[in-house]
Amino acid sequence: MSKNKKPNNTKSKVIIPIAVIALLFLGIGVGMGYFKKNLYTVMKVPNFQLTDQNNKKITNKDMLGKVYLVEFFFSKCPTICPVMNTNMRAIEDEINNPDFGIISISIDPENDTPELLKEHAKRIGAKSPNWHFLTGNREYIGKLADQFNIYVGDKEDESESLNHSGMIALVDKEGNIRCRYNKENMPILYYSGLNYGDPEGKTPQLTGKYHPDREILIEDIRKLLK
Repeated sequence: MSKNKKPNNTKSKVIIPIAVIALLFLGIGVGMGYFKKNLYTVMKVPNFQLTDQNNKKITNKDMLGKVYLVEFFFSKCPTICPVMNTNMRAIEDEINNPDFGIISISIDPENDTPELLKEHAKRIGAKSPNWHFLTGNREYIGKLADQFNIYVGDKEDESESLNHSGMIALVDKEGNIRCRYNKENMPILYYSGLNYGDPEGKTPQLTGKYHPDREILIEDIRKLLK
């Protein structure tokens, strides 16, 4: 009398793990695509009201409907500001869109009057009417930098008062600070306005020929302008 043969489950045992692995890789692929295509919302842009190079009051509400960049600088800066200005000019030329703007806030308002900022704008070749060089009360500007979470030196510390970060905030049309994700799928929060000695952007260098964040800023601005 023959014994009943047990059903062969070998194929199903093999097929199920393969299907699970395939779905896992599909999920990873979809997730990677999400991070590449979408920008992270950091926070609402802080409220601000300052005076530009044309003696006009400019507020965050005036910038609604535009994609724009925010930087802190000063016109007599001998180090990173000229580099940042050059990178901003390159972005301005590349984007060339009436819905794009730049907000450059001086941390040296006692020197950077509207008249002097107008001369500075001409000197660096700023063309867009949406590029506002802003000045105002230094204490107010220091607090504003804190709200942006972009470093600016303490006004009361002579050795630090004109120190500042080379980071740039990207703001969308609704007034949200946005950013892309890095290779580890973590939000970068802010973009660098500096030049680097290496294409990966690890070694800041005033005379560096690489500016990786300039390229990714152009990509992300275009995403937000669509």
